Amino acid sequence: MSSKEAKARIKIDFLLAQSGWRFFDSPNGKANISLEHRTKKGKFANDKMGNDLEQAPDGFIDYLLLNEQSRPVALVEAKRESIDPLTAKDQARAYARGQNIRHIFLSNGNVHYYWDLEQGNPTVISRFFSLKQLGEAGRWQPDPEKMREIAVTTEYIALSQDALWPGYSQAERNDAVVNKGVRLLRGYQVEAAKALQKEYLLGKRRFLYEMATGTGKTLLSAAIIKLFIRSGNADRVLFLVDRIELENQAYKNLTAYLAKDAITSVVYKRNRDNWHDAQVVITTIQSFSTDNRYLKLFSPNDFQLVISDEAHRTIGGNNRVIFDYFLGAKLGLTATPKDYLKGVDQNEMRSNDPRQQTSPWSAVS
Repeated sequence: MSSKEAKARIKIDFLLAQSGWRFFDSPNGKANISLEHRTKKGKFANDKMGNDLEQAPDGFIDYLLLNEQSRPVALVEAKRESIDPLTAKDQARAYARGQNIRHIFLSNGNVHYYWDLEQGNPTVISRFFSLKQLGEAGRWQPDPEKMREIAVTTEYIALSQDALWPGYSQAERNDAVVNKGVRLLRGYQVEAAKALQKEYLLGKRRFLYEMATGTGKTLLSAAIIKLFIRSGNADRVLFLVDRIELENQAYKNLTAYLAKDAITSVVYKRNRDNWHDAQVVITTIQSFSTDNRYLKLFSPNDFQLVISDEAHRTIGGNNRVIFDYFLGAKLGLTATPKDYLKGVDQNEMRSNDPRQQTSPWSAVS
């Protein structure tokens, strides 16, 4: 084994141990890692091994992770630090199929990916999952096709806010909007939701909405939350903000938009003991990052959709690991960058309601 690969393996060994995997029998249980496990794929030839296991023929799994019955549940494909772990996708998939397992980790010691072969593409993670967390991840069964069946219209949130909405006359609808706080999605918000819907069906799991201040990011977020929950593609949503004021504002708005449709929102710090009873958990990024609380109190699959408000701040720097820790889809929200406005008449922007702009958003997977 080369010194470069050995350096990556040392880091991987440490991270596996941190997540409860054992190389040797201990008071916590018997060893559950098999190293350089022979696979069914390919023939082994001693003379081809050389000094670098990365040059070995197909047939050896770097780390095979076992359950309590010593049956394979996951594998780790390791690469040296200078190699992108994603280059091992095809090789790892062949190994996993040979062992009849669905969970794959790809790592070079610094960058790590988790890949559930039944749930789409690899996603960046900050640590390996424990055996318990793998079992929890395996029980989650999203179905993107169910999202296709849901039609997002201008009335999508209004129907959640007022069950009587379909039977209202136009005058009654106008009254509900003015006096009862019922909200209608604007055309660009409907288009934005449909764009995400389309990309999700194509297998994309990371999205960004760039929306100017005042164009309704929270209202659109409510539509996306409802879309994921009602289609069964999320059981619980994490809504990240970077200030207490935004935390309170998000709670107030999401409750107004979704509570009557049995989609409950809570602020994490006020509901530390029963946050898991809600469908939407709102928190400042600081509440999760302090003392690495997200690692100690949450599992990677606790949230199947993570929305980051003001994404340029909430997922910047060291906070990015929190965004990447949780499985499922990721949606970033941010105000429109200055460069995006270069082609827009500034006088028009100053004189008109920004919500009337025809294209204030973009969705990027």
